[in-house]
Amino acid sequence: MKKTFLIVLVVMAFAVAGCTSKGSGVSAAKISKCYEGAPAWVLNGGAEGGLSAVGSAQIGNAGLSFARNEAMANGRDEIARILELKVSNMVKNFTQTTGVGDSQTVDKVSSSVSRQLANQTITGSKSKEQWISSECNELFVLVVADAPGIKEDIKNQITSSYRNEQAVWQQIQAKDALKEMDKEIDKVMNTPNNQLDGY
Repeated sequence: MKKTFLIVLVVMAFAVAGCTSKGSGVSAAKISKCYEGAPAWVLNGGAEGGLSAVGSAQIGNAGLSFARNEAMANGRDEIARILELKVSNMVKNFTQTTGVGDSQTVDKVSSSVSRQLANQTITGSKSKEQWISSECNELFVLVVADAPGIKEDIKNQITSSYRNEQAVWQQIQAKDALKEMDKEIDKVMNTPNNQLDGY
């Protein structure tokens, strides 16, 4: 944990160095102090397992409640982005495995599924943890998607979206590809969020 914290501090110090040289008034030492005592989920950008993200907001004149709402909104936006990326990878890998569909169909299905699932997941998301950096007066919130059976929801949405493209749906059924889709869902949903960008 200390090793991870030190690495994060060094990276942030380099990132902020450019800003400080331009006279922004924020020093690397100040940034380091902001994260002193931060829990692992703040430093890692979420919790292990499931679908989660960290949102943050400054606590200003509007108070803690306003900051919490803003931090929750930021966390939910990040969950929607992660979910969209997971679904996109899943659908593309699935169609490559089965040799079904063209890119237009794949993109259409991916977009449709992502949008519908994001709405469901964001509605079911909630704050699990919160931490305040007293040094920087900033609130951090761990937002988790607690929608029951999210894997089953994904499968149902993909299936119904493909069914709307009748020719592709017939090919999928003919190749008994639904088992392949289950494998892709499991593989992608169990991929940690921080490994998705290079997936």
